Amino acid sequence: MSETARGVRCMWMRGGTSKGGYFLAEDLPADTAARDAFLLRVMGSPDPRQIDGMGGADPLTSKVAVVRRSERPGTDVDYLFLQVFVDRPIVTDQQNCGNILAGVAPFAIERGLVEARDGETEVRIFMENTGQVAVATVKTPGGRVTYEGDARIDGVPGTASPVPIAFEDTAGSSCGALLPTGNVVDIIEGVEATLIDNGMPCIVMRAADLGISGEETPAELEANAALRERLEAIRLKAGPMMNLGDVAEKSVPKMTMVSPPRHGGAISTRTFIPHRCHSSIGVLGAVSVATACLLGRGPAAELAVAGSGRQRTLSIEHPTGEMTVIATVGADGTVERAAILRTARKLFDGLVFA
Repeated sequence: MSETARGVRCMWMRGGTSKGGYFLAEDLPADTAARDAFLLRVMGSPDPRQIDGMGGADPLTSKVAVVRRSERPGTDVDYLFLQVFVDRPIVTDQQNCGNILAGVAPFAIERGLVEARDGETEVRIFMENTGQVAVATVKTPGGRVTYEGDARIDGVPGTASPVPIAFEDTAGSSCGALLPTGNVVDIIEGVEATLIDNGMPCIVMRAADLGISGEETPAELEANAALRERLEAIRLKAGPMMNLGDVAEKSVPKMTMVSPPRHGGAISTRTFIPHRCHSSIGVLGAVSVATACLLGRGPAAELAVAGSGRQRTLSIEHPTGEMTVIATVGADGTVERAAILRTARKLFDGLVFA
């Protein structure tokens, strides 16, 4: 009987507005092909219901974090994010995930990779997908992780312990530059777009230019076949322009349509990730959109209420609420640092079988 058939140690967690399996790297097959085959079985992919696995039939609930003790100076753990496709036999590391990231620090403490302090514990996380560092702070009263607290994030019912996360030096994490084409605005398929990567490769376009108001529900947008075809045509052309190559079987870039804010925020968004419409917005996607709002011109900048000063608080509205990004802006107008509040909760800890 193989090791995976006997069960592999796993912690299932909600991280931000996503959910998935958290594994120690040492507990997974070392061979990438064997690891991916195992994870497809764990999630029950490919199958639109993922009925024979742990996945929740949605890209937001078919995610994996692989964590190891870091040997890099100045970091505590290394984190590899893997997106397991729901209806295709694909496991990809071509993007990061800031929501699943929210569970990495508590998981690392619980697995003994990081020693908890009394009160709160700061964990420096190297994000293997993009080569950047995030700093997460976890409440650890009495030297133990607590998941209970009063923090709320839109898209998640109830409250939980806060997990603030700070990002630095995320510009060009996947594409090599904040604006990989060198332009603030490119025109693709007749649509003005900002191709941007400040932690997550995104194509930011005006909702109105795609024939929608930006107030539609995700279900309404997913039912719009003409819109989905047009978005995919734009995405496939933008992939090489963003130094991502052929993106036909990749989960990046994300497709974000922006419109004026409606609830007192900075901008309103609807995001395809890339073929399903997000019920909210990804953490690093929100950072990239917030950065686009501060560029001075372009679809987001021209619609945003972005404020002024060195520190900007931008509420990024999405279908189920908002996500606040606190951006520190340098003298040259570039975003030097971005911070965001997430929460996480442990759902189970045990063995998973494939």
